[in-house]
Amino acid sequence: MAGRERVICESAELAEAGAGIRFDWAPAGGPGKGFVVRHDGVARAFVNRCPHVGTELDWQPGEFFEETGLYLICSTHGAIFEPSTGLCVAGPCRGARLEAIAVEESQGRVRIHEISTPAVPGDGRTNKP
Repeated sequence: MAGRERVICESAELAEAGAGIRFDWAPAGGPGKGFVVRHDGVARAFVNRCPHVGTELDWQPGEFFEETGLYLICSTHGAIFEPSTGLCVAGPCRGARLEAIAVEESQGRVRIHEISTPAVPGDGRTNKP
């Protein structure tokens, strides 16, 4: 993965099918636009945006799982997503997917890599993360 590594949380902060951790993700709009949860013992990260209408999934900050802890749920229209793949298996966007964010877990920490975007001449952006 390219880019600067960023620690999102300590591994112990993510309980199986428990509350997730929101984090800033500039490619999706900034503050709270990414989230990480634990499912089947693995940290999984996604953009916090439902493919149906683009609203954030969590009904309260960090609350992404439905009551059984088996699926992620969109708080707006009740779309149900598989936490391992982000695939919508029920609801208005069935067949669509949440946008995954590459995440790794080692040495007791959950990390992502910031994405560096190349500068486009004349647009005022830089390639710095």
